[in-house]
Amino acid sequence: MTISKALRGHRDISEETRKRVLKRARELDYRPNWVARSLVTRRTHMIGLVIPDLMHSFFAEVAKGVSRMVEPLSYQIVISNSEENAETEERQIEMLSARNVDGLIVASAHVNGRRSAMRSLLKRKLPCVLIDRMPAGLDAHFVGVKDEEIGALATNHLIEQGCRRIAHIRGPAITTGTGRLRGYRRALARHRLEALPEYVVSGWHNDSAGYEAMIQLLRLDCPPDGVFCYNDPVAAGAIKAILESGLDVPKDIAVIGAGNVHYSDLLRIPLSTVDQSSSVIGETAAEVLVRCIEAKTPLPPQRILIRRRLIVRDSTLRR
Repeated sequence: MTISKALRGHRDISEETRKRVLKRARELDYRPNWVARSLVTRRTHMIGLVIPDLMHSFFAEVAKGVSRMVEPLSYQIVISNSEENAETEERQIEMLSARNVDGLIVASAHVNGRRSAMRSLLKRKLPCVLIDRMPAGLDAHFVGVKDEEIGALATNHLIEQGCRRIAHIRGPAITTGTGRLRGYRRALARHRLEALPEYVVSGWHNDSAGYEAMIQLLRLDCPPDGVFCYNDPVAAGAIKAILESGLDVPKDIAVIGAGNVHYSDLLRIPLSTVDQSSSVIGETAAEVLVRCIEAKTPLPPQRILIRRRLIVRDSTLRR
């Protein structure tokens, strides 16, 4: 038992004992048979992480936070990419479940949780934590932010910078997209500014879609003087379109995103954004999931909201 705990990095074993066991294991070229161990313990020490976009820096930071938390506990992460497709997500969840992962962390592409594979997983008592998005109709652990507050915070900042014709390049029709849209409209209403229908265009979630959406806004008879973008990649595409049209950012059009991805301050015009603390979301979700895995009885669902923070850079600063 002592050797087993030492090899798994269990907290009950002192550092001195662990080093002695690992030294002897190296001398014997010993490697634990995890398949055989899982048959005895009914645990695989694998965690499934289902995210919608492997290329998005936000989710890479989330994965990094998950890894930082679970690696010392000898858990391995299996990452799946759903490409923002609900059917693909369901297949991946079923596959990970069939491989007997000990738990799941999911950023769901579903809008309605009542119809998703997540609901059946929760009925089967497989530990699961949702991150970033919370599909309607699910009673599950969740770690994320208040998206309506992100939308309101970003739009209020544009108003404070003197913008009055503020557009929104919205995201997909999931809780993050709809929440940020509500926050945008709430901020405009609070300042008695008109929310024109033509100022809300779909930009999906990547830079190319943000570029096309901004082109659409620039063709209006009265283009906006400020744009709140669903996320930072969309904002990067919007800035590219503005600059190619011969206009200045932020003098002619101020732009703000959301997510504070790692390259936001390295763009040609450093991007103002709302920081969601992506790595903290990953760490917190992993901590909750491990507690659920190791609990003898199911834990009541927790809703943990991470504090968001406005990051002001050149893309909105009108000197």
